Amino acid sequence: MLKVDTKAPPLNLNSTNGSTYSLKDSIGKYIVLYFYPKDDTPGCTIETNDFNKLLPKFKRLNCNVFGISKDDLKSHDKFREKYKIKFDLLSDVELNILKKYKVWAKKKFMGRQFMGIVRTTFLINPNGKIVKIWDNVKVKDHAKEVLDTLKSF
Repeated sequence: MLKVDTKAPPLNLNSTNGSTYSLKDSIGKYIVLYFYPKDDTPGCTIETNDFNKLLPKFKRLNCNVFGISKDDLKSHDKFREKYKIKFDLLSDVELNILKKYKVWAKKKFMGRQFMGIVRTTFLINPNGKIVKIWDNVKVKDHAKEVLDTLKSF
């Protein structure tokens, strides 16, 4: 498990903006990295739409928002287009970053166990340090909670 007050693990992931995103691209800004299980599923859609609605407020606080899942860029692009998402989604089909951030784990659903993404959000400060972690996120009002926490810094 990653801890608050530690350096965020580096990442290089393909982005829906057509380039590769690295944390270094956001030096000097706060970063929200939210890991979600799957594009265009009910909980993930609510969470993504909530971050999208609040995006101008995150931007005013010098914060970039990124959603990360194992879906490929084609899936991400369809998801972004369908819901008019104004921030970039990052693709980790190889699971490297999901494992590095310890969000790829054993899950249980309807009595069966499987490996999947545990819905988790990291708030990273302008120096690249993790300042808050939300794990096993419940999507209702989560984006607002992240924004309220960001306001306290």
